[in-house]
Amino acid sequence: MASQRHSKKPNSSLTAAFVKNAPPGKHHDGKGMGLFLLVKKSGSRSFVQRIVVRGKRREIGLGAPPIVTLAEAREKALENKRAAYRGSDPLTDKNAARNVLTFEEAARRAHAEYAPALKNPKDRAAYLKTMETYIFPRFGTVLLPEVSSADVRRAILAVREKAPGVAKKLIYRVSSVFKWGIAEGICTVNPAITEALALPKVEPTGEHRKALHYSEVAHCIEAVKASGAMPATKLALEFLVLTATRSGETRGARWDQFEFEGGDTLTTAKRATWTLQPSDKKEKRAFRLPLPDRALEILKEAEALADGSGLVFPGAKAGRPLSDMTLSKLVKQVGFEADVHGFRTSFRTWTQERTNFPREVAEAALAHKIGDAAEQAYARSDVFEKRRRMMEAWSGYLLGKSGNIVVLNHTA
Repeated sequence: MASQRHSKKPNSSLTAAFVKNAPPGKHHDGKGMGLFLLVKKSGSRSFVQRIVVRGKRREIGLGAPPIVTLAEAREKALENKRAAYRGSDPLTDKNAARNVLTFEEAARRAHAEYAPALKNPKDRAAYLKTMETYIFPRFGTVLLPEVSSADVRRAILAVREKAPGVAKKLIYRVSSVFKWGIAEGICTVNPAITEALALPKVEPTGEHRKALHYSEVAHCIEAVKASGAMPATKLALEFLVLTATRSGETRGARWDQFEFEGGDTLTTAKRATWTLQPSDKKEKRAFRLPLPDRALEILKEAEALADGSGLVFPGAKAGRPLSDMTLSKLVKQVGFEADVHGFRTSFRTWTQERTNFPREVAEAALAHKIGDAAEQAYARSDVFEKRRRMMEAWSGYLLGKSGNIVVLNHTA
């Protein structure tokens, strides 16, 4: 009697009751979908579909009862049958679906691959930080292939209202996630390209970074020296002005970047050259800076501040450089409305108005490229010695050791 309760007539359909109590073996549904219930001797049971896909017989697991009901198994089997009829491979499609990531998951994986190529630690951190702040809350949970240009556009426009600079960078960062997704086979289009976003143009403000007139720079340096700021901060700011370098270059200066001449030690050295490697420079190329005498004196004073980190101007936290905000804040605290980067403008204006150094020498001091590609290909000199005389003249002007007008024979 028991065997009759668990038996099923050949070619008859499965029933919910039979699925629950079926004996070990393969029990076909009889609906023409290739669906059968597989019951193992252990008692475990699962729905399986045998189907021909592109001329090959395949078996596809559809789940186990009672999690998957008989009705659900039949529905899945019908979907697979239709997909096979259209020429698709249900099993491949199923596996692909498992590998689809949300935008946030894709962004984090893309960042893990891109991060080593970002030399600046701040850029590596900003990539994800800006995503977490502005993008993930909007469509981070959406599957990567389902994110639309409209989603990206709305997010970028919202950011543009608060932080235009960040919005511009976010376009490239979001786009990089889709480029990674295409390479990984997760999506097929990049909805973050310029043409797809159709963002309205932003009119340039025409505002430049605030800079002091070169005649005020010496007064600013004196005010900084007289302030109660940390010694490293005061020395760093003066060094930055004397070398006309960017804030990050000065704050990140390390002792192993300097070469000293004329003595066995820094204390006895008569000359110094500062070499920034490609990873240190915005232009991604090595750059040598001849240091004026006062800049060398600053290095000698800074030697007493060494904390073992290798940084010339260590910050308040051990092993960490000074922050850009620290230098900017100091300039404003001593009463001067200027951006730290603006001191490069002060220097460049001085070379134009008070010296006869050629334009290419002044531009080379700022590590700027001049001329077209052909000129750059032939004019390979870094005019190092001419720059040394110019930087010494700039230092002399700031220290009051030169007249009102600096006239030098730049051909000497």
